[in-house]
Amino acid sequence: MPISDLIYLYRINNYFYGYLLFLSFTGGTVMKKVFAFITITTLVMASIFAAGAKESSTMPLEDQNKVILNSNTPKGDLEIFSWWAGDEGPALEALIADFKTDYPQVNLINATVTGGSGVNAKAVLKTRMLNNDPPESFQVHAGQELIGTWVDADRMLDLTPLFEAQGWLDIFPSDVINLIGTEDGIWSVPVSVHKSNVMWYIPANLKKWGVKVPTTLEEFFTVAKTLQTKGILPLSVGTTWTAVENWENIALATLGVEDYDKLWNGELAWTDPKIVKVWENFGKLLNYTNKDSASLSWQQATDMVVGGQAAFNFMGDWAAGYMMTTLKLVPGTGFGWANTPGTDGVFQFLSDSFGIPKGTKNQDAAVAWLKACGSKAGQDAFNPLKGSIPARTDANLNLYSAYSKSAADDFANDIIVGSLAHGVVANEGFMNDFNAVLERFMNNRDAKSAAQASKEIAKSNGMAN
Repeated sequence: MPISDLIYLYRINNYFYGYLLFLSFTGGTVMKKVFAFITITTLVMASIFAAGAKESSTMPLEDQNKVILNSNTPKGDLEIFSWWAGDEGPALEALIADFKTDYPQVNLINATVTGGSGVNAKAVLKTRMLNNDPPESFQVHAGQELIGTWVDADRMLDLTPLFEAQGWLDIFPSDVINLIGTEDGIWSVPVSVHKSNVMWYIPANLKKWGVKVPTTLEEFFTVAKTLQTKGILPLSVGTTWTAVENWENIALATLGVEDYDKLWNGELAWTDPKIVKVWENFGKLLNYTNKDSASLSWQQATDMVVGGQAAFNFMGDWAAGYMMTTLKLVPGTGFGWANTPGTDGVFQFLSDSFGIPKGTKNQDAAVAWLKACGSKAGQDAFNPLKGSIPARTDANLNLYSAYSKSAADDFANDIIVGSLAHGVVANEGFMNDFNAVLERFMNNRDAKSAAQASKEIAKSNGMAN
């Protein structure tokens, strides 16, 4: 039995021991007999623990939290867990095909849970992690979604040895490594880089309606009024997490880069008048959106733009992958893009990554999977279909679309800030609570109340400012 399991069982047994010790002094004969039984069990557990510790003494204690590299040939079952199903499935299948070429003896189990941005997958993963039944590797957004949740809970293996062996410290940008690492280690392998502050439209439709692409919030609200008079919905929105994306776009446009970063660094209070203004602008934006947003997926919101029912959609650039791969539209003519109004020169960043949780059954296969995820071949197979750009700096951009080439140029030259909706700047607890705050605001439009509620959930999730 692994030493980590022995420690866990020994601790659980001690909890019961302490509790029954108390009961033995307050209860009757039966409780004293139970206490005697637990005492004997504790002694047995202690002896097993000591034996297990002796067997594990060949491994330095400080290395037990790190991934173990060896020359074994990976084989057996490998379960990878993600939310890339449906329209995002082809990109994952391309990555899996690349993996199987190099590791034919591994039986890869593709465990996907549908739901945009992982809203359903994260709930399933949490249940499995807390029940000590982790997959070999799981998809997670780089940043606080990973670090503030599973790393802080001591559930992840440090991947620093893998990064050093693969030379990834020189291949991945330092800004990306900082988001997947702490002073104690590196916790996941980035597969992609996405941009969340993108506004999508159909060029022919805008020409037909006589409007131009707005570059500021003021221009957007003016164009939106014009579109409404023509009977055109200005902005399509989907379910709650897509509305959170719209909120973060408005926050960036309203605050600017410096104050946006201060909000997440704890230097700008959630009740500051600047944040109240963010909520007011978001409320103004909602006046130009569809009433059925809560019932729509992000793809359906995109379809409204493609079908001419709406003029614009704010969405991360997986929308480009959907329009290119599923709808077969050509970037530049079939669909157009621009930064969301008021965010020119800024790249609102997120990254999909895979880590290895503690307690996996087949670590050799999990390491092989991460090698594929971080490889040039793997990333160049996956990202062109996904609409994202590679996290590596040496990718072959000739394989990528006109949109992806423009995103790569933006990533190299623009100011980088983190996404809220996709876990870069806030932990999962805050993100979940913020969804509820936003839903209440969409019903009552009370900006000051929303700002105060945001302050309270920041405090309760360890992000008080």
